Amino acid sequence: MSAPTITSRHRPLREVPDKEWLALWQEPVIEPELPIVDPHHHLIDFPRWRYLFDDFSADIATGHNIRATVFLQWYLGYRTDGPKALRPVGETEFASGVASMSESRPYGNPRVCTGIVGYADFTLGTAVEAVLEAHLEAGRKHFRGIRHVGAHDPCEVFASRMLAPPGLYLDARFRQGFACLSRYDLSFDAWLFHPQIQELTSLARAFPQIPIVLDHVGGPLGLGAYADRRQEIFEVWHASIRKLADCPNVWIKLGGLGMRLPGFDFSEQPIPPSSADLAAAWRPYIETCIEVFGTKRAMFESNFPVDKISCSYPVLWNAFKRIAASYSAEEKADLFAGSAARFYRLNVDT
Repeated sequence: MSAPTITSRHRPLREVPDKEWLALWQEPVIEPELPIVDPHHHLIDFPRWRYLFDDFSADIATGHNIRATVFLQWYLGYRTDGPKALRPVGETEFASGVASMSESRPYGNPRVCTGIVGYADFTLGTAVEAVLEAHLEAGRKHFRGIRHVGAHDPCEVFASRMLAPPGLYLDARFRQGFACLSRYDLSFDAWLFHPQIQELTSLARAFPQIPIVLDHVGGPLGLGAYADRRQEIFEVWHASIRKLADCPNVWIKLGGLGMRLPGFDFSEQPIPPSSADLAAAWRPYIETCIEVFGTKRAMFESNFPVDKISCSYPVLWNAFKRIAASYSAEEKADLFAGSAARFYRLNVDT
């Protein structure tokens, strides 16, 4: 299978979604009755970018059958005082409040933030247990796991305060803290870049009892030093993903390709892409992941609002449905809802 090419740029670079631009392309929802659990979205409250409960609710009310969602950490609502290690618990408190608001709405589904994944610094070693316990208390019945971002690359294009030091998942102190997840029956969301996938493979082999899900198909890069090398990088990514899939405790999320990191330039075109355009570009990555992980360890994700720089919510899920068109009803049920519900232990009707 060959990787797709990238077209030239036509619009100024956008870092946040452009509602007027997104409105230029609309299409009917495909298979509107198919149940979906969206296992990866964020809520954002930055000075330049605000995307909260009402914004996300508006997106998921655009025609697809969203039954439940899982909130992923993204530096929202941290406590401003108290012990530094416990400040990320504020994000779980915030998301838990959103879950309560969603549950209180009289029309029922969808349930936003039914699952919550927060952040804890595993380099604290066993002292991280106090943070995990605080998350569980703050998240009530919704808290499911931790994401400690491991993404790092020396290329200056990827420099960010949100990224990790090199070799984080190999660090002995990190692993001491990571091991505490099993005591609390919590899972781990991993986010890194494609040259680092072997580090996650090592982590998964060292802790086979801890459920791990790899976000965003493993972060294939296409910017900076990785630009104009798509086929070469696809082959490296492909080989690493195959080895990772041999770890039975690892699952994978199918999405995140609407970000700038993979190097697709849909956000820079004069009009937004159709779902057919997205499906054609993303199919090699998603089909590879499904082939090696199987449908029972793979789940489609929106990664909204981050992927919203490239397409609208209904177009995104239409693209996934196009890619999955040849799969059986049982396989689709896994990919769109069942795998996510099982991994995050969600009690939802799918």
